[in-house]
Amino acid sequence: MQKKISFQLLPEEAADQLVVKQWIASVCTVQKNAVKGFQILKRSIDARSRQIKINLTVNAFINEAPVKKIISVPEFHEIKKTAKTTIVIGAGPAGLFAALQLIQLGIKPVLIERGKDVRERRRDLAILNKQGIINEESNYCFGEGGAGTYSDGKLYTRSSKRGDVSAILELFVHFGAEENILFETHPHIGTNKLPGIISAMREKIISCGGEIHFNKKLTGFTRSGNIITEIQTADGDRFSADQIILATGHSARDIFFLLQNEQIIIEAKPFALGVRVEHPQSLIDSIQYHCKRDSGRSGLLPPASYQLVQQVDNKGVFSFCMCPGGIIATASTAPGELVVNGWSPSKRNNPFANSGMVVQVETTDVLNMSRDKISAPEKNRVDENDPLLMMYFQQQIEKRAFEAGGGKFIAPAQRLVDFAEGRLSTDLPDCSYIPGLQSSDLSLVLPSYISKRLKEGFKQFGKKMKGYYSNEAVVVATESRTSSPVRIPRDAEGLNHPQLQNLYPCGEGAGYAGGIVSAAMDGQRVAKKIAEKTGVRL
Repeated sequence: MQKKISFQLLPEEAADQLVVKQWIASVCTVQKNAVKGFQILKRSIDARSRQIKINLTVNAFINEAPVKKIISVPEFHEIKKTAKTTIVIGAGPAGLFAALQLIQLGIKPVLIERGKDVRERRRDLAILNKQGIINEESNYCFGEGGAGTYSDGKLYTRSSKRGDVSAILELFVHFGAEENILFETHPHIGTNKLPGIISAMREKIISCGGEIHFNKKLTGFTRSGNIITEIQTADGDRFSADQIILATGHSARDIFFLLQNEQIIIEAKPFALGVRVEHPQSLIDSIQYHCKRDSGRSGLLPPASYQLVQQVDNKGVFSFCMCPGGIIATASTAPGELVVNGWSPSKRNNPFANSGMVVQVETTDVLNMSRDKISAPEKNRVDENDPLLMMYFQQQIEKRAFEAGGGKFIAPAQRLVDFAEGRLSTDLPDCSYIPGLQSSDLSLVLPSYISKRLKEGFKQFGKKMKGYYSNEAVVVATESRTSSPVRIPRDAEGLNHPQLQNLYPCGEGAGYAGGIVSAAMDGQRVAKKIAEKTGVRL
């Protein structure tokens, strides 16, 4: 028989299959030799006390041979020549998973991606990091795989109501991810492994009859009533299709301008703004695992992570996209604007731990920040009815950060305690950020609304995590691309834009997702809705 059971073990016990089988036998009150094997269904770490424990949920095989778990992946068939066509604009997780879903439904996807494929994209990132020269179409945000490909590949989501999370994870495994993402509490692929997985997805789409076109930036479209009949790209090419999925990501400002110029409804949307903070990983390990820094954590434990939140003046200050064993990277998409993000390789074996530390910003907050120039360049005042209000605010902060760094994407930074106590740092610690750091007063980069809350938040986090509030840590500006500052509305039932019958806003760029998995699920959801509305049998 098979039995699902849960228990706690010490790390060394959880790593020993014989010990796990002994525990299974004890819990199931059977002889040890009756336990023929087990499958891990869920694994997490309990570090609340000094004695670290591993929480395990397993499927135990009692007096029967273990059966390898079969990953449930739909078959991908070749698209018929008579199939309907859907244009998918953007080859990030929303666009890729929408395309894969369309193929399963017998619809031909035509992916239009402004950037390059994953291999070519890597070269542009190297130039950005080493020479401070940015390619506006190929960077950490734009290109095959989207923003997640070279910024970590975290697969944790709370958006289970939006779709089947396990189905997304199984598809990742099918295309080359390690099977442990199926049972880890916070699954993670790693920036070094994601490109190969993305390439495998592309090959599957093409082999089934789909199309992928790189270096194709959407610049316009033709309408007939409430139908888009054709789209145009920057190189003069034109594409027509039955339906169009718009999955361009949270940083495609030109798309927001395009929609506004075409008088297509878009809306200002709240987002979170702040900094990226980096500590020595050994310090975070010692805090979270209650170990001495000189001896380090047990080799059976992964680099420690954390999640922090604190209410300050009725606003949450919270950690975002925490990267143990990670690296801070330049996530800018245009010259003269500085954005930082974080990522980790699959082994998470770098000596630093970084995390975004941000504060939610509402439209009313921006309107109240009278000292901050947030108007559009061609205007001399803030327009509270402008749907690009939050985008302009985001952009102005990024420009401040670039200027404070002195150019070439060198980032303004302060030691953590210096920042919180209002002192300019006389020097800065070693940091993973390749372009380099410039000691700056971050209170002159960030709006006072943000900096005051961050300062108090860091002090409170130091009380929750003894040792966290330390000048060994460095605060780097600015973390500003946490989500899209614009929402592209869609009909609640049909998922199409309320003005355009065949345009389907999708993923992070439309304001309906917040990470790889939620964006992938949204892509699948939109693809299924297209099939339903166009009469394709699900």
